[in-house]
Amino acid sequence: MPSIRVNFNPQRFRRGDLVEVASSQEGFVGSYFGATVVADLGKGSYLVQYRTLLKDDFSGPLREVLSAAEVRPRPPPDPAERYLMNDVVDVFDNEGWWWGRITGRSGDCYAVFFETTGDEILYHKNLLRPHQEWSNGRWSLAMLIPIG
Repeated sequence: MPSIRVNFNPQRFRRGDLVEVASSQEGFVGSYFGATVVADLGKGSYLVQYRTLLKDDFSGPLREVLSAAEVRPRPPPDPAERYLMNDVVDVFDNEGWWWGRITGRSGDCYAVFFETTGDEILYHKNLLRPHQEWSNGRWSLAMLIPIG
Protein backbone atom coordinates (compact mmCIF):
# COMPACT_ATOMS: atom_id res chain seq x y z
CA MET A 1 0.00 0.00 0.00
CA PRO A 2 1.45 3.42 -0.93
CA SER A 3 1.96 6.11 1.67
CA ILE A 4 2.70 9.82 1.77
CA ARG A 5 6.31 10.64 2.57
CA VAL A 6 6.32 13.11 5.44
CA ASN A 7 9.47 14.99 6.33
CA PHE A 8 8.93 17.85 8.73
CA ASN A 9 11.77 20.23 9.30
CA PRO A 10 10.93 22.36 12.29
CA GLN A 11 11.20 26.10 11.97
CA ARG A 12 10.70 28.77 14.60
CA PHE A 13 7.17 30.08 14.98
CA ARG A 14 6.03 33.12 16.92
CA ARG A 15 2.88 33.89 18.87
CA GLY A 16 0.01 34.49 16.45
CA ASP A 17 1.48 32.51 13.54
CA LEU A 18 -1.08 30.43 11.65
CA VAL A 19 0.12 26.84 11.37
CA GLU A 20 -1.06 23.32 10.68
CA VAL A 21 -0.64 20.46 13.09
CA ALA A 22 0.01 16.91 11.89
CA SER A 23 -1.83 14.32 13.94
CA SER A 24 -0.19 11.00 14.79
CA GLN A 25 -3.09 9.69 16.87
CA GLU A 26 -4.72 6.47 15.73
CA GLY A 27 -7.55 7.26 13.33
CA PHE A 28 -6.11 10.70 12.57
CA VAL A 29 -2.79 9.81 10.89
CA GLY A 30 -2.39 11.80 7.70
CA SER A 31 -4.58 14.66 8.85
CA TYR A 32 -3.69 18.29 9.45
CA PHE A 33 -5.57 20.74 11.64
CA GLY A 34 -5.38 24.53 11.50
CA ALA A 35 -4.06 26.22 14.64
CA THR A 36 -2.57 29.44 15.94
CA VAL A 37 0.67 29.52 17.93
CA VAL A 38 -0.11 30.77 21.43
CA ALA A 39 3.45 30.48 22.75
CA ASP A 40 6.91 29.20 21.87
CA LEU A 41 7.72 27.12 24.96
CA GLY A 42 11.34 26.60 23.97
CA LYS A 43 13.11 23.26 23.79
CA GLY A 44 11.30 22.46 20.55
CA SER A 45 7.70 22.76 21.72
CA TYR A 46 4.76 25.08 21.18
CA LEU A 47 1.42 25.79 22.76
CA VAL A 48 -1.17 25.99 19.97
CA GLN A 49 -4.87 26.73 19.88
CA TYR A 50 -6.84 24.87 17.23
CA ARG A 51 -9.09 26.82 14.90
CA THR A 52 -11.75 24.10 14.50
CA LEU A 53 -11.24 21.61 17.34
CA LEU A 54 -12.98 22.14 20.68
CA LYS A 55 -12.26 21.00 24.23
CA ASP A 56 -14.04 17.80 25.29
CA ASP A 57 -16.62 19.87 27.21
CA PHE A 58 -17.15 22.21 24.19
CA SER A 59 -16.26 25.21 26.39
CA GLY A 60 -13.85 26.67 23.85
CA PRO A 61 -11.06 25.98 21.38
CA LEU A 62 -8.73 23.12 22.21
CA ARG A 63 -5.18 24.06 23.24
CA GLU A 64 -2.33 21.59 23.14
CA VAL A 65 1.43 21.48 23.71
CA LEU A 66 3.17 19.95 20.70
CA SER A 67 6.69 19.19 19.56
CA ALA A 68 8.05 21.38 16.79
CA ALA A 69 8.10 18.34 14.47
CA GLU A 70 4.27 18.24 14.61
CA VAL A 71 3.85 21.88 13.55
CA ARG A 72 4.31 23.25 10.04
CA PRO A 73 3.44 26.53 8.31
CA ARG A 74 0.19 26.65 6.37
CA PRO A 75 0.71 25.64 2.76
CA PRO A 76 0.52 28.41 0.19
CA PRO A 77 -2.79 28.70 -1.65
CA ASP A 78 -2.91 26.72 -4.86
CA PRO A 79 -6.45 26.91 -6.19
CA ALA A 80 -6.24 24.11 -8.75
CA GLU A 81 -9.28 24.19 -10.97
CA ARG A 82 -8.85 20.64 -12.16
CA TYR A 83 -7.33 17.49 -10.73
CA LEU A 84 -6.16 14.41 -12.59
CA MET A 85 -6.58 10.74 -11.75
CA ASN A 86 -4.24 9.67 -8.92
CA ASP A 87 -3.37 13.25 -7.92
CA VAL A 88 -2.65 13.40 -4.20
CA VAL A 89 -4.91 15.97 -2.55
CA ASP A 90 -6.01 17.19 0.85
CA VAL A 91 -9.75 17.31 1.52
CA PHE A 92 -11.29 19.55 4.17
CA ASP A 93 -13.64 17.31 6.17
CA ASN A 94 -14.28 16.58 9.85
CA GLU A 95 -12.64 19.85 10.96
CA GLY A 96 -9.29 19.18 9.25
CA TRP A 97 -7.39 18.35 6.09
CA TRP A 98 -7.05 14.66 5.16
CA TRP A 99 -4.89 13.32 2.35
CA GLY A 100 -6.23 11.05 -0.32
CA ARG A 101 -6.00 10.26 -4.01
CA ILE A 102 -8.29 11.33 -6.87
CA THR A 103 -10.08 8.30 -8.31
CA GLY A 104 -12.80 9.91 -10.43
CA ARG A 105 -14.74 13.01 -11.37
CA SER A 106 -18.36 14.02 -11.80
CA GLY A 107 -18.82 17.66 -12.86
CA ASP A 108 -17.28 19.90 -10.18
CA CYS A 109 -16.94 16.98 -7.75
CA TYR A 110 -14.09 14.53 -7.36
CA ALA A 111 -14.01 11.04 -5.90
CA VAL A 112 -11.22 10.77 -3.35
CA PHE A 113 -9.87 7.48 -2.00
CA PHE A 114 -8.42 7.51 1.52
CA GLU A 115 -5.87 4.73 1.94
CA THR A 116 -5.87 5.08 5.73
CA THR A 117 -9.56 4.12 5.94
CA GLY A 118 -10.31 2.46 2.60
CA ASP A 119 -13.15 4.96 1.98
CA GLU A 120 -13.92 6.62 -1.34
CA ILE A 121 -16.00 9.81 -1.03
CA LEU A 122 -17.20 12.45 -3.51
CA TYR A 123 -16.22 16.08 -2.70
CA HIS A 124 -16.81 19.42 -4.39
CA LYS A 125 -13.60 20.89 -5.84
CA ASN A 126 -13.80 23.80 -3.35
CA LEU A 127 -12.98 21.37 -0.52
CA LEU A 128 -9.78 20.14 -2.19
CA ARG A 129 -6.22 21.39 -2.37
CA PRO A 130 -3.07 19.79 -3.77
CA HIS A 131 -1.23 17.91 -1.01
CA GLN A 132 2.11 19.54 -0.32
CA GLU A 133 5.03 18.51 1.87
CA TRP A 134 7.13 20.85 4.01
CA SER A 135 10.79 19.85 3.77
CA ASN A 136 14.02 21.81 4.19
CA GLY A 137 12.08 25.05 4.56
CA ARG A 138 10.26 24.64 1.24
CA TRP A 139 6.94 23.34 -0.04
CA SER A 140 6.80 20.62 -2.69
CA LEU A 141 3.96 18.62 -4.17
CA ALA A 142 3.43 15.25 -2.50
CA MET A 143 4.48 12.03 -4.11
CA LEU A 144 3.17 8.56 -3.42
CA ILE A 145 5.93 6.32 -2.14
CA PRO A 146 5.33 2.57 -2.25
CA ILE A 147 5.82 0.75 1.03
CA GLY A 148 8.04 -2.35 0.73
